[in-house]
Amino acid sequence: MAKTTNILVKDIPIRTLNINGADYISITDIAKQRNPVEPKDVVKNWMRLKNTLEYLGLWERLNNPLFKGVDFDPLLRDAGNNAFTMSPSRWVELTGAIGIITRNGNWSGTYAQRDIAFKLARRNISILIY
Repeated sequence: MAKTTNILVKDIPIRTLNINGADYISITDIAKQRNPVEPKDVVKNWMRLKNTLEYLGLWERLNNPLFKGVDFDPLLRDAGNNAFTMSPSRWVELTGAIGIITRNGNWSGTYAQRDIAFKLARRNISILIY
C-alpha cells in the first residue's frame, strides 16, 4: 500500500507517494505550474526529448534489474525526431520502467522517483527551483 502525502514547495501543493520505501513525486502537479489546463502535454513533451530519454534509460539501468534495454534502444534512436512521441504509460509498457508510474482514481496522475521528478522540475518549472 502506498503512503500518500502533500508537500508544499513555495506555497504550491505537490502530491507524493511512498511505495515500498521509494519516494515518488507527482510530475503532473509539477507540470501544472507550466500548463494548468493540460499538464500531461508538458510531461509528454519533456519525455520526447533525447536527453530526457537518455537520463531515464540510465536511471533505469542503474535501479531496475528488469529494465528492457533492448526495447529502449530503438526509442533512444528515434527520440527528438518531429514524429516521435512518448507518454509515461507507453514508456513503462515498452521498457518495464519503475522510475515513473501512473495512477488512476484517488491520487491519480503521473509520479516519478524523486530524482526524475527533480529533473523535470529543473527543466520546466523555474518557480519550483529558484
